[in-house]
Amino acid sequence: MGQDSAAEARARRIWERDAPRYDGWMRRFDRYMLRDGRSWLCSRARGRVLEVAIGTGLNLPHYPKDTDLTGVDLSPAMLDRARARAADLGLRVPLVEASATRLPFPDASFDTVVCALGLCCIPDDRAAVAEMCRVLGAGGTLLLIDHVVSHRGTVRMAQRLLDPLTVACAGDHQLRRPLHLVRAAGLTVVRRERYGLGMIERLAAVKAAG
Repeated sequence: MGQDSAAEARARRIWERDAPRYDGWMRRFDRYMLRDGRSWLCSRARGRVLEVAIGTGLNLPHYPKDTDLTGVDLSPAMLDRARARAADLGLRVPLVEASATRLPFPDASFDTVVCALGLCCIPDDRAAVAEMCRVLGAGGTLLLIDHVVSHRGTVRMAQRLLDPLTVACAGDHQLRRPLHLVRAAGLTVVRRERYGLGMIERLAAVKAAG
């Protein structure tokens, strides 16, 4: 098994283990840290939409009505909960088990790609951003929100201390910054906001037309 495959297998085991507790954790995180982040993200989705690392489907209630949405996640247990949530909401959403670094879709398949709190835990975040860009059509929008390394010195110091523990226990990286990967991939950032002591960043970026 290659290094990337081993890392993804470990990530899948973590999410299979944590799926039953995930929504409880996120209720607290959303209240105190993410705040309106999910609605900010999903309200901007247009056309054919792909959500990468859809998890248990916590974003589903926040999409505009009749959004043409497809979701992918690495964990079958997380997808089972997303399917149940979609059914409760009366939504028909194709949900696919897939790696964020090997999305099973042709180039330029979507008008919007969304990822919420996923790049902090995907083993190869650079490859995941590259895949999101690949399946995004010309002129399409990439929408991200994640916890990131803070620009505040004392907070960043605490994150550096926590990072080895959270990576070892949950595969959760405290020191990443997706903004840099998005810019390196050639997308144009059109909106960006940072809050929550500098630890939450949300952004919209556009792929060049043609």
